[in-house]
Amino acid sequence: MTETLLGPGLDADDYKRGLDADGYKRALAVHAAGVVVITAESGGVPVGLTATSFSSVSLDPPLVSFYVDQASTTWPSLRAADHFAVNVLASDQADLAARFARKGVDRFAEPTRWRPGPLGAPLLEDVSAHLICLPYERVGVGDHVLVVGLVTQAEVRGPGRPLLYHQGRFGRFIAHP
Repeated sequence: MTETLLGPGLDADDYKRGLDADGYKRALAVHAAGVVVITAESGGVPVGLTATSFSSVSLDPPLVSFYVDQASTTWPSLRAADHFAVNVLASDQADLAARFARKGVDRFAEPTRWRPGPLGAPLLEDVSAHLICLPYERVGVGDHVLVVGLVTQAEVRGPGRPLLYHQGRFGRFIAHP
């Protein structure tokens, strides 16, 4: 079920005239997000992209989600894949996150280190965790697609600190004493 909630006396047009894109980006930049790289194999070719919209969805069944821009040049290949991997990046992997966010580069060439996963999706080396997922649901939401995956396997590689994205930059988590 999809439900759109609007404030009293407001309609969708009021919201469309609301906040401009720059104001929206500035407001969201103050929220720190974890960083993952979504990878898959499509037509025998490895594909992948960086996502900061990754989230857990459900425990039973085990579901996770991320959003991808509908205009992404990687999305058609990712959409065609029969499964994908979520590579949870560690705090020292900002260069890897930047590489998979960049356009026009071979993201899987050196210095990227990876291996084929149990179903063939590329698994990046030295990440904190790998999740192997089957496509569960896809929903167009605005200019993005919400991708929900059913987690079929999970491997925690280490208890390291996560890579975060905050105010347009990658950073590290520091726990309170």
